Amino acid sequence: MQGEENKRQKGKEGEDIAVEMLTQKGYSIIERNYFYGKTGEIDIIALDNETGYTVFIEVKMRKNLEFGEPEYAITTRKKSQIRRLAEAYLFEHNITEIDCRFDVVTILKQPEQEMKIEHYINAFY
Repeated sequence: MQGEENKRQKGKEGEDIAVEMLTQKGYSIIERNYFYGKTGEIDIIALDNETGYTVFIEVKMRKNLEFGEPEYAITTRKKSQIRRLAEAYLFEHNITEIDCRFDVVTILKQPEQEMKIEHYINAFY
């Protein structure tokens, strides 16, 4: 369970960094860690106040490049899961007419190096 705790801690740290960056860019955070059943989670749901879009955001943080850049962790399976969860969110909240998109925020936070944050807008469909 120690590994799971570290994973959760790292996930929260990455999400905190992403929320700070998104807020500075003018986004309003609607919800964090949205779960629907046991099918996974959407890290952040936000409103892009500039476009009016509801944005479903996946956050990936890495502390080294042992497994490659963080954006490569967004697999086809993960994208499908996020799409299904977004549909569940809209259904659960009885939202039928809305503009929405999927963004990805990646964070590379290596020791003794400047943190690298990337925000991929409309990263997948």
